[in-house]
Amino acid sequence: MIVTIDGPAGAGKSTVSRLLARELGFRFLDTGSMYRAVTWAALDRNIDLNDPKALAELAESLTITLTENSLQVDGVDVIDRIRDPQVTRNIGPVADHPHVRWILVHLQRTIAREGNYVCEGRDQGTVAFPEAECKIFLTASPEHRARRRVADLAKRGVEADYQCVLEEQNARDRRDETRAVGRLEQAPDAVVVNTDNLSIDEVVQRLKSIVLDKVASISEHSPLDSSAQT
Repeated sequence: MIVTIDGPAGAGKSTVSRLLARELGFRFLDTGSMYRAVTWAALDRNIDLNDPKALAELAESLTITLTENSLQVDGVDVIDRIRDPQVTRNIGPVADHPHVRWILVHLQRTIAREGNYVCEGRDQGTVAFPEAECKIFLTASPEHRARRRVADLAKRGVEADYQCVLEEQNARDRRDETRAVGRLEQAPDAVVVNTDNLSIDEVVQRLKSIVLDKVASISEHSPLDSSAQT
């Protein structure tokens, strides 16, 4: 089973998706980290982000490996480095690149064939897994999302100005909603969950309830396996 969780930056998707996967006994796929990994690699190797051919060649050459607690690029764990503000500011050309997205969506689908997954990102329910059994669109007000981002950076020892974070976030929202490929949009059959004023645990439990209701509905409407029929 695949559960997709899409939504704008700062809505808490990564945190609650990881916890939800643990609650369900599923695996977790942080697809946004893949785009960050390619961005980090481009910056680390001084590749021109405005050179589409160079970016495509880079994405094709990278070996990206995700586990529960790490993300490796060519054998180097970059799980902390990809959250650097410089990566956030420069991810646009990578996320907008059609061939890079094709490569990474293909990788996402390959990974998700291995079992039950909670897949988090921006276009999981619309592009990567349009046939997913359960789709959730997680959102929150811009102000709440900006405060969470500042707090998250502070935990990593990075100081950030709230107003600057809010302005950058709003600009990113506009870009994400108008991208030519992989744009941020709610799937028609997605359940919308607003996380304003909810604790992380409250959000996780609400999402878990949605998934379990979907599982029950699928089981109720599925025909009996022939081996179980008498």
